[in-house]
Amino acid sequence: MPRDLVLGNGSMLVNFDRGLNMRDLYYPQVGLDNHIMGHRNKLGVWVDGKFSWTDDNCWSRQIRYKKNTLISRIKAQHKGLAVVLEINDTVHFRRNIYLKRVTITNMADNEREFRVFFTHDLSINETDVGDTALYDPVCQCICHYKRDRYFLINGRMGEHGIYQYSIGTKRFGGAEGTWRDAEDGVLEQNSVAHGSIDSTVSFRTRLGGNDTSTLYYWIAAGRNIREVRQGNEYILEFGPDLIFNEVDAYWDAWVHKKERNFYDLSVEAVDMFHRSLLIVRTQIDNGGAILAANDSDVLMYHRDHYSYMWPRDGALVAYAMDRAGYPEIAVKFFELCAGIISEGGYFLHKYNADGTLGSSWHPWWKDGHIQLPIQEDETALVLFALGYHYKIYRDVEFIDSLYPTLIKKAAGFLASYRDPVTKLPLPSFDLWEERRGVFTFTCSAVYGALIAAAFFASLLGDQKAEDEYSRAAREIREAMAKYLYSPELGRFLRGVYPRDNGHLEKDLTLDSSLYGIFEFGSFPASDKRVANTMGAVMENLRVKTDIGGVARYVDDYYFKKSNDINNVPGNPWVICTLWMAEWYTEIAANIGDLAKSKEIIDWAVRYALPSGLLPEQVHPYTGGDLSVSPLTWSHSTYILAVEKYLDRYKQLTEPVH
Repeated sequence: MPRDLVLGNGSMLVNFDRGLNMRDLYYPQVGLDNHIMGHRNKLGVWVDGKFSWTDDNCWSRQIRYKKNTLISRIKAQHKGLAVVLEINDTVHFRRNIYLKRVTITNMADNEREFRVFFTHDLSINETDVGDTALYDPVCQCICHYKRDRYFLINGRMGEHGIYQYSIGTKRFGGAEGTWRDAEDGVLEQNSVAHGSIDSTVSFRTRLGGNDTSTLYYWIAAGRNIREVRQGNEYILEFGPDLIFNEVDAYWDAWVHKKERNFYDLSVEAVDMFHRSLLIVRTQIDNGGAILAANDSDVLMYHRDHYSYMWPRDGALVAYAMDRAGYPEIAVKFFELCAGIISEGGYFLHKYNADGTLGSSWHPWWKDGHIQLPIQEDETALVLFALGYHYKIYRDVEFIDSLYPTLIKKAAGFLASYRDPVTKLPLPSFDLWEERRGVFTFTCSAVYGALIAAAFFASLLGDQKAEDEYSRAAREIREAMAKYLYSPELGRFLRGVYPRDNGHLEKDLTLDSSLYGIFEFGSFPASDKRVANTMGAVMENLRVKTDIGGVARYVDDYYFKKSNDINNVPGNPWVICTLWMAEWYTEIAANIGDLAKSKEIIDWAVRYALPSGLLPEQVHPYTGGDLSVSPLTWSHSTYILAVEKYLDRYKQLTEPVH
């Protein structure tokens, strides 16, 4: 089940599914560690001797965000219980506090008692070994802890705090967990447990017919009991409503920091733009790491997750956020990259939020030979994005600080990691991380990186380096035209595979990543070879169902939903579809030409979740979400597509005199 709601502040991130269960709680870094690990932390209601969890099918649920903020706006109704819940959730923008407001409406005509339950299935530091939960009589709250991770749970219903609580064993020795204890409406008040444990708390109120009452519930995270008690005291002193108002004002100001004319884009497209800015921010750690996604349900498929920083994804997200006017995000990302780049001048597969090396499936040893386990485009795109960062913000001191530690290391590697005969980059894994060879996307990224590096060298008076990088870029471009373009097909190839006899085996598979030819500047969009390539992509990778969209490549296997390759070459991917919007924007000669770009932008809006979150893929027949949600790259590509659209619209309607 994807995440329909994500809330965070760069050090605390909480995710909810469409059953209103909290499924992930990351602290103190985004993506590291997940103290829930995908288990269901539930919300339940007891009334008239009947009980129901909100993920039961008998509830109707509408999950949205409050406009331009990171505050949820949820309505859940259970006709059988005659109750409506209106819910707001948020994470404070500065303090590590999660806060929930639940307005309960008694839809019956008679007075009734309501009890609301919250469960806490934590595995602190991603293991249930050695956890402790206890009732804290000083604060009259529940506290879960292990080592330097503390989570204080409290709330208020009117003047009253927690009504009942239960702490016990989960998934061990035949015990299901204290959530089961809740279903009769009464909790057993056990005050401590350790090991594989969970807890449940309840709040109570009496409501007259058609009357309402408001419940506040919160989790404060910290490194010790003092910190979480301070968080608890902050809420009690200032009041939850004031804190909600603070959060609302902060994010509304943040999302509007740059004024824009959105021209003819729909209200829905503009709302999605602002929502994408906010969603991207939740997926970025305050230390600079840009995480790919934090939906732990993908663990069911791989026993691994997307909660890593791929330098490729991170660079393209930083590129988009720079264009959107948020350089502080890009600066921290580039500084982190400077600290983790290898001595050889390249980035490895992926990294944890703290900069340590992440898991990988790229081998260091293959067929009796040592090979470099990299995707070269990841190194290249960091320099490409840094080049664009300087183009906008002109921070010479920042570039100078990164020149010896990041720029020269990476550019030196990219210039030298090439075949001496063809001048193409040596083999590495493609951006989809599936095959090893020499790919058009990778070569395009390397070209863009070396052009940026040559500019930086010139800027700082390093003539020798400028000459080296410029020459390497020129040679790569010439080699792309010679080896990666097929006159027979009239388009560029996905790539080639060097063989021991010197032969280059051609990969004729049509791949949406060919958009990199114009995106990173290796060939202009006006080049007939580029136009023919992109035309082939649109014709042959377009999903020919009512859903539409563009697949990654022909016969894509990942989460495959159809064998009808002629009509469904693969599931439509949000990023691949939006790349086509960028293409149409690039070649638009008049306002009418922008209609295709706008149509694709609207497509992305249409297939977002109701809450506005964009998944990685879309089901080719139902339009439902597939794989992880939200995918940071999907949202950043939407931001980039809109920014390019607005820039082009302005160029076409407001020409410079």
